[in-house]
Amino acid sequence: MPGIGIAVIGIIIFALGYLYYSKFIAKHIYRLDPNFRTPAHQFNDGIDFVPTKKSIVWAHHFTSIAGAAPILGPAIAVYWGWLPAFIWVVLGTVFAAGVHDFGALVLSVRNKGRSIGTLAERLIGRRAKMLFLFIILILVLMVNAVFAWVIANLFVTFPASVLSIFIQIPLAVIIGIYFLRRGKGLLFPSLLALIVMYGTAALASGIPALQIDLVSYFGGENATVAFGIDAVSIAFLIWIVILMAYVYIASTLPVWKLLQPRDYINAHQLIIGLGILYLGLLVTNPEVTAPVTRSVDDVSWFPLLFITIACGAISGFHSLVSSGTTSKQLNKESDARLVGYGGSIGEGILAIISIVAVVTLFSTQEEFLSTYSSFTTANEIGLNNFIEGAAQLATGLFIPEAIAQTIVAVVVISFAATTLDTAVRLMRYIISEIATEYKAYALTKKHVATAIAVGSSMTLVLMPGDERGFGAGGYLLWPLFGTSNQLLAGIALLLITIWLRRQGRNFLVTFIPMVFLLAMTLLAMFSQVWFEWAWYGSDSNFLLFTLGAIILIFAVWICLEAYLLFKNDKTKALEDDDR
Repeated sequence: MPGIGIAVIGIIIFALGYLYYSKFIAKHIYRLDPNFRTPAHQFNDGIDFVPTKKSIVWAHHFTSIAGAAPILGPAIAVYWGWLPAFIWVVLGTVFAAGVHDFGALVLSVRNKGRSIGTLAERLIGRRAKMLFLFIILILVLMVNAVFAWVIANLFVTFPASVLSIFIQIPLAVIIGIYFLRRGKGLLFPSLLALIVMYGTAALASGIPALQIDLVSYFGGENATVAFGIDAVSIAFLIWIVILMAYVYIASTLPVWKLLQPRDYINAHQLIIGLGILYLGLLVTNPEVTAPVTRSVDDVSWFPLLFITIACGAISGFHSLVSSGTTSKQLNKESDARLVGYGGSIGEGILAIISIVAVVTLFSTQEEFLSTYSSFTTANEIGLNNFIEGAAQLATGLFIPEAIAQTIVAVVVISFAATTLDTAVRLMRYIISEIATEYKAYALTKKHVATAIAVGSSMTLVLMPGDERGFGAGGYLLWPLFGTSNQLLAGIALLLITIWLRRQGRNFLVTFIPMVFLLAMTLLAMFSQVWFEWAWYGSDSNFLLFTLGAIILIFAVWICLEAYLLFKNDKTKALEDDDR
């Protein structure tokens, strides 16, 4: 089967979902009101609450949710064959992710820009709110660790990409100060910034002097630098420290100064990147060599498929972005359809090309099967396989493969850095909310909360848990990240469902995906916590067992409280704030 067939079918379904299903939801379920006074206007402070054009808000939202995860998850999940991954990406995006992201955004906008965690108190009760905030805190901590690990590894593997990423930061600041803040158009400066970035990437691909290759600076992969630590580990450590210093600064700046212009650049980056890959797919027309489905002995696809592909089908982290930063920038409530549902569709399109790039990379099915020899191996090689496969597609447009690999790496790193920046900002909000509840007001200060977020994230990602040394924390956390992320999505759908029910509206559009997602995720998490990570399990790990058990217990507790409330709730329809 040609890879273009997978892509065309997926895009057609996405288009129908946005044109018809999201329109139905916007009009009849969420009932968007263009005259509603959004929190961005009500609390405009020039820092977090800033009324912003919908194209820029979409850019921020899209690039914040479209990190490395919608690429990595599908690139791993094709281990079970391309068809299961494709079906979950398409159906999950249209019927789960769209209503989830869209609903979390509307719910927050209707309630003064409150986060999804804080809204748990309004909808279920204070105890549920605190449980939910702790779940979110642990999840965001893992997001920070995993994405910092991804970026640092890509810097080590693709040193030609580093200079382009560094150049983007001052370019975004200049655009924010001289164009966005003054109300000038961003399209031309954004495209100019991309030309500079890609030109730098092309030059660095062919000129070793422009490659910031820390491993070679320390003597190569086999060199021992100090205290028995090899050059790769030292390079990884340095990149993590630099990344954490960057996100500390970036997450405390006003959104217009770096976050919004950088996200706008990255949105164009994604559009151009997707255009190159899909056009390259059309020109090269490669055949799919991966099996349609595959029977394996080590790990069953059920229910792990729905955990492995999180972003790209549905992701709880999106509800944090929707209610944490995006809702504070929405100019009109009617913009929520494009930003929330449209952002999910964009991420689904990215996930589809990830599947196609990987399943067409190999020349034969035997080569695919030997490369994807186990689920563990699939986890380790998935992201690099995407970069190689995407570069192979780009060669159809006469882009040299080395340059294409560097540019794809730049795109992936840019998105991962955007997610990392947003996640640290969100973690600061959550720490402040929890500290306020417990009257620890010193922890609510911006720099104190940010320092806690950055310090704990760096500690977690640098935690050596096995022979891989520095960065092993990222490897170890990935399985728990997937289950926790999907569990958060199920709980967010639960809150939206309760809100819709109290409003007297049809709540089935969120109730059905909520039941499915909670069932799959709780089953997967229970299996992992009690049969794999426990001290008597097949792959015992104290860190994963402890964090997983806490999240599982808290989640079940929230679901039970919500069930009792849902069953016995006799209250009148919950009124939205300021309507």
